[in-house]
Amino acid sequence: MTHEHDIAEAAHEAASQGAPDGAPESAPETAPAGGDPAGEPVAPVGSVEWEAAAPQSRGPEASEGSAHSAGPEHSAGKAHSAGQAQSGGPEAGAAGDESTDHERQLEHDLEELAAKAEKADEYLDLAQRTRADFENYRKRAAREAAAAQERGIAKLAKELLPAVDNLDRALEAAQSAAASDDGQVAAQGNGTSTLISGIKLVHDDVIAALARAGIERFSPEGEKFDPQQHEAIAQHPVEGKESGTVIEVYQRGYRLGEVVIRPARVVVAA
Repeated sequence: MTHEHDIAEAAHEAASQGAPDGAPESAPETAPAGGDPAGEPVAPVGSVEWEAAAPQSRGPEASEGSAHSAGPEHSAGKAHSAGQAQSGGPEAGAAGDESTDHERQLEHDLEELAAKAEKADEYLDLAQRTRADFENYRKRAAREAAAAQERGIAKLAKELLPAVDNLDRALEAAQSAAASDDGQVAAQGNGTSTLISGIKLVHDDVIAALARAGIERFSPEGEKFDPQQHEAIAQHPVEGKESGTVIEVYQRGYRLGEVVIRPARVVVAA
């Protein structure tokens, strides 16, 4: 009994020294009094529990060791990755700057194109207005030239109309004299007829020249009196004639297109 008691105490001391701090001390258990038939001592139960708990007690140290062993390589890998990222930084920055410069250049080009397009629109509008103004000037100048020409013709016609009227009177007088005295005309031979033919020829040439200039003469006998084209010099009641009708033309009128150069002098029925 004494020998077994010593072995148990030694095992208990060894267990208390080898166990981690704070580990509960297990009481030694002794084998039955009879012991092992072979006479060998039985290992205390506490030693078995300490050996089973030993792997768990090594957990923190193993974690620290694994962290310590893996720390440099892991840190080196992170540093290498960070170095690669930092080494690619300038290239990425240069690419970004180039892209920004390209965008600025595009914006500048677009602004220039917009400004040129605006200028082109202004020039086009100016050219169109200038063309329209020139067309209006050309038409106005043509109208003014035509009006000036008409005024010149009308002025010349007014100067010639008295001569034409005198030719009319001379022709009428010669024809009346020839009709009233047939014997004398026959005695004089062809002298009077030649004079009448000459006056009539000059009269026809003048009237033709006025017609070529656009001047038309008119005789409104039998028409309704128009104060815009006729000038009434007398008014007489006439049987069978409606009041306001031109019954006699004292002097023929002349007009240039729609413009009356001289109204016809007429006698109107009352």
